[in-house]
Formats: sequence, C-alpha cells, structure tokens
Amino acid sequence: MATGVTMSRAGRWRLFGWGAAVALILTPLVAMQLDAPVVNWTLGDFLFAIVMIGGTGLLFELATRTSRNWAYRGAAALALLASFLIVWINGAVGILGNEDNPANLVFGVVLAIEIAGTMVASAKADAMVRAMGVTAGAQALIGLVVFACGIAANEPPGAFGLLILIEGFAALWLGSALLFAKAAREA
Repeated sequence: MATGVTMSRAGRWRLFGWGAAVALILTPLVAMQLDAPVVNWTLGDFLFAIVMIGGTGLLFELATRTSRNWAYRGAAALALLASFLIVWINGAVGILGNEDNPANLVFGVVLAIEIAGTMVASAKADAMVRAMGVTAGAQALIGLVVFACGIAANEPPGAFGLLILIEGFAALWLGSALLFAKAAREA
C-alpha cells in the first residue's frame, strides 16, 4: 500500500499561482544581480510589488472561495487584472504623462467606483454585472475626455495610443461584467 500526500487539482493550481507570484517578485532581484542596466529596484519597489502581487493574489483566493463557477472566477480575474495594471502602470511610468502627473489621479476614481460597486454588490454575480458595467462606463468616458481634450497627446504613446490603452481597460471591465452576467445566469 502506497502512502503519501496527494495534492488536489485546486491545490496544484494554488501552488502554481503563488509560485508564479514569488517568481515574478524575485525576477527583478535576479536581473539586478546580472547587472541589467534598466533594473534598479529599491526596497520600496520590492515592498510595493509584494503588496500589489500578494494583495491581488489574496483577493483572487477570496473570489475563488466565493464561487466555484468558472465564469465568476474569470470575471473576478479580469477585474483584478484591470485594477492591478492601472495601479502598476501609474506607479511605474504613469498613463497620462509620467507617474508624477496629477492627471493620473483620475484613474483612482475608476478604482473607487469599482471598490464601492463591489461593496454595494456584496460580490454577488447579478449585482457585480452593474458594478463592473458602471466601472467600464467611467473608464470609457475618461478615455474619450482624454482623447478629446488632447491630454498628454504629445507624449508617448500619443493621443491615439492613449485612447487604445484607456479603452483597453474599459474592455477588461466590460469583459468582467459579461462574465459576471454569465455566472448570474448559471446560478
């Protein structure tokens, strides 16, 4: 009789996910040891990465415990991805100009809408549809205003590139809303 510990499929996915998170956090440290000229992280950068990546991972763990429905989990993953990328890009280089441009604070409004909507919805799929829909609408409106007003249009990636980037986030929020709708129908 063979003895040993077997890991469930869910356990393997969790191990893979958290292992990938640790690898992602350690990648800049390894690159710095190789004298990569573009990688010069401080302790604050590593702490920021740990909080961002770890926090996103913990929130996804919570979402997977909220529902076993794959559409719900996918919706949560898209919303977390959009949130993560908005904060990460703004913290690293900024979306509108550089990271010190106060115009980038407008994206905090989008995140506040997402958080408030999630709290009001109590993370229930049918209400999350509306929360993510409103978030997508706010993001899309910001993209249109930035484009129409020419905000940061003279800086890379240019006016059209910014429109695509900002509306790409709106597409992630909309995708999340559509997946929450699917999860609500399947409940």
